[in-house]
Amino acid sequence: MNCKINRNAAKVLKSMLESEEGQGKMIRVFVTEYHGDHAHYDITLDEPTEEDEIVKTDKDIDILFNKSEVFLDGVWIQYFYVPEEGFVITNPSKGHHHH
Repeated sequence: MNCKINRNAAKVLKSMLESEEGQGKMIRVFVTEYHGDHAHYDITLDEPTEEDEIVKTDKDIDILFNKSEVFLDGVWIQYFYVPEEGFVITNPSKGHHHH
């Protein structure tokens, strides 16, 4: 599976992992809902299970994906400060994107 992270997102994810609640956990990207040919995504701190694949990114952050979730392959995690602060997770290989 593939995953890309922009620089802002890497910074925010690192601070999540370094926080108290992030101890011993990893970043998980998961699907919140499906819309036909695309999905909406979210991020949480979690521990890996045997159903997960750990995906290494170019920003030294490993991301957990459920192996059976095809919509996760190819996600791009971005974080923006403007116009509003927050993550934008899209999957360019799977049709539409979601803000």
